[in-house]
Amino acid sequence: MNSTVKRNVLAVIRSLFASSSLITKADFRNSLSASITAKCSTLCLNEAEEQILSPLEVLRKWGCNDDEISKLFISRPSLRRANVAQLEYKLNLLTPLGITSSDLVKIVDCRPRFFSRHIHLVLDERINYFIELLGSKEVLRKVIIRNPSLMFYDLEEKIKPAVAFYRELGISQEDLVAMFVARPTLIPRTNFSNEKFEYIQRTGVSRDSKMFKYVAATIGVSRMETIEEKVANLEKFGLSQEEIWNLCGRCPIILTLSVEKVQRNMTYVMASMKFPAHSVLKHPFLLLVNLETHLRPRVDLVKRVSEMGLKPLVEEVNIATALRMSEKRFLSVYVMCHPQDVAAELMQVYEKAKSMKRLAEESKKYVFKGFPF
Repeated sequence: MNSTVKRNVLAVIRSLFASSSLITKADFRNSLSASITAKCSTLCLNEAEEQILSPLEVLRKWGCNDDEISKLFISRPSLRRANVAQLEYKLNLLTPLGITSSDLVKIVDCRPRFFSRHIHLVLDERINYFIELLGSKEVLRKVIIRNPSLMFYDLEEKIKPAVAFYRELGISQEDLVAMFVARPTLIPRTNFSNEKFEYIQRTGVSRDSKMFKYVAATIGVSRMETIEEKVANLEKFGLSQEEIWNLCGRCPIILTLSVEKVQRNMTYVMASMKFPAHSVLKHPFLLLVNLETHLRPRVDLVKRVSEMGLKPLVEEVNIATALRMSEKRFLSVYVMCHPQDVAAELMQVYEKAKSMKRLAEESKKYVFKGFPF
């Protein structure tokens, strides 16, 4: 009897355990199924969200058209994989400045790594400073487009000291803004020293002169070694330092020309045109114009007109005036005033001279006479 009871009790226990096991497995299967379904749903939602908030869609939502987006991706391929949240945040920072989609293309084309920098850490800090300095957001917008790196230069160590230097030189707020807009790299590249202040004084330009701001800016952004090299280069042609600095005071852009360009133009002026080196003091444009596309072609054409016994439309014109004419005016005076067949021959001479490769030694083969300054 006892053994029968025991067997029955054991049977009931087994039955209970079996039932409990089935329920547990069923619950586990249901729980697993629910978990997988939830994860799949989450993944699907995330994928859908990523498709909606891809860099392409963020740029499109911000206002860029497909052509502009294509240009942005070409300039900065990594934008395709940019962090969506960060990209959207940085774009929103630019919006109050009036930056448009076409502006953005110019900015990234100029500085492909623009969005790789932490603009969100420095932009807010300097916006008010620049607006106060430049007078408006619109002016700041133009400056940023021309020099996007302005957003990353050190405000306290680089920009503010440079502004202070120009103000100490007596440059007005209006002139400073004009300089900054014309040359956005001016302030971050400025570095003054006692030697540079001395150079400014040697130009002989007074602070009241309209040229003063250009002289100060050109010297301010130039390295000392570069200035010394360019002055020494002109000295080689027989000009004194006093003459050179006086020239720089009247035409400060001379200091921005490369040593090679000055050497080629001076060689041509002296060897081909047979003019003395001092001619450039009176006519700085002889150094400024392009030798291959402007100076030599015009000299060759004027020489050919003279050799053919022809006269220009304006007989009293000299070579200095001819070199400074607009292209249309020059051709009118020296080419179009002649019969059609002669004009065609002269144009051929002119175009051939323009297409010639740069050969410094060739300038020594020509002799130019008869058109004194």
